[in-house]
Parts: sequence; C-alpha cells; structure tokens
Amino acid sequence: MSRVALPHDAKAGPTKPEVRAVLLEKLDLRTTDHFAEVGSCTGAVTIEAARRAGRVTALERKSERLEVTRENLAANETTAEVDLREAEAPEGLPGDADALFLGGSRNYEAVLDHAVETGIDRVIMNVSRLEVAGRATEAFRERDLLDGVVQFQVSHGYELAGATSFDSDNPVYMLIGGTGDAATDGGRR
Repeated sequence: MSRVALPHDAKAGPTKPEVRAVLLEKLDLRTTDHFAEVGSCTGAVTIEAARRAGRVTALERKSERLEVTRENLAANETTAEVDLREAEAPEGLPGDADALFLGGSRNYEAVLDHAVETGIDRVIMNVSRLEVAGRATEAFRERDLLDGVVQFQVSHGYELAGATSFDSDNPVYMLIGGTGDAATDGGRR
C-alpha cells in the first residue's frame, strides 16, 4: 500500500507515521471490522484504517478539521466504507464498532463508558501528556479495559557537522485494551 498523503493541514498535526505503525499493529484491523475514531483531525489514522477495515466511522468536533479529513481521504486510495461525522464524542459513536481509537483526551471517560456499554473489542488511546496518561490509565483500569500501556519515543536523524545527530519527537503513551476475550497482542486476556 502506498504511503498516506496528507496534502491538507489541520494545524494540529497528524499522528506520526511511526506511531500509526504501532497503533495499527495493536488494533489488528480486519476487512470485517468496523473501526471508530474519535478526533480524526488530518485523517491520517482514518486513511490507514480505511485501508484495512471494512467500515470506518470517524468523528471530529471541529468542522474545519473534518473538512481536512475529507480532503485528505479523497487524496488517498482506500477500500472501506467511510462515514465522517461532525460530532463531539461520545455522541455520534456507532453502537457496533469492533475497534476504537481515541486520538485525544477530550471526554475520554464518557467514550470509555460507551466502549464498555457497546462491547467494543479493541480500544486504544494515545496520550502525549504524562498527567493525562496517568488519569486515563486509571479510567481504563476502573472499567476493566486495560491490557497494557506502551510508552515510546521516536527520534529522527539529521546531519550535524558531517555526522548524524538526532531530534526527538515527544513521547507517546499508548493505552491498549478492550472488552473482548482476546488481548490486542494476540494473546489471551
């Protein structure tokens, strides 16, 4: 599959390609899956999911960002049926999703409640702030959703005085879980 093209900018920045790679591995999307995303922003995750899942529902509360998602989606090859919704989660979330990604922390507790109520099999939340990661981890635990937490940081090389040095991206905390019997790493819960 070709790389994700993001010719339109949402000013908030997309989920970085390396983070998307880990996210997609943990989600393990199949063509029979209905994937839901909260906070589509540039559409980077929406596009990646639409290349793997059969159906995608992407929510974005800001109309201008939803338009960026729509434009970037049109600039890429995808195979899924995609429903873009201007809504603030948990309103607008489908009741039949198999996998859910929270790209931001707004209303995450209500979104996690929705995941429990509707039995979403795989739930992943990316967080970039330590304090929010701690509170969100507890919220996952309180709802018996947590399978694991991964913290990672990516650095990119650049030339410095004829040698290679590195610039680091901010660390990402990935909360991984769900209501299903199978863990997101392929093992059993």
